[in-house]
Amino acid sequence: MSVPSTSAATLPTPANLACEPDDAALRERLRDAGVDLVACFCAAWCDTCREYRPKLDELAAQWPGIAFAWIDIEDHAELLGDEDVENFPTILVQMGGRTVFYGPMLPHIGHLERLLGTLDANSAPVATGLPDVRALLLDAARLSQPD
Repeated sequence: MSVPSTSAATLPTPANLACEPDDAALRERLRDAGVDLVACFCAAWCDTCREYRPKLDELAAQWPGIAFAWIDIEDHAELLGDEDVENFPTILVQMGGRTVFYGPMLPHIGHLERLLGTLDANSAPVATGLPDVRALLLDAARLSQPD
């Protein structure tokens, strides 16, 4: 994946920012199979996470082909399955329907930006103990919608 243009013409829009799991904008974006997923596992009590969030939002605005999710592990433990998150932020990247990165990352947004520039749908998959996070986010969306 090539690094996107960062010209002044690219302005953040709400659909491009990191969304909470119950956000309708996230569900809408994930319905498109061509949109990749970056999930940041965090905790509301974590100062590092609170400082990282606005930087993740800025990065999300630069990558419109990726849906960015902000997942509080205490509010949405079901999205981790049997995995334990011990360091924040912990990042999941799914491209082309496969997990191509999962692990803790230093809380410097440049690291994630460089990582995204090296990954694409042809990147080698990585094994995790995570459930299918994308599918769970979509299932949660269907359960939260009125009949």
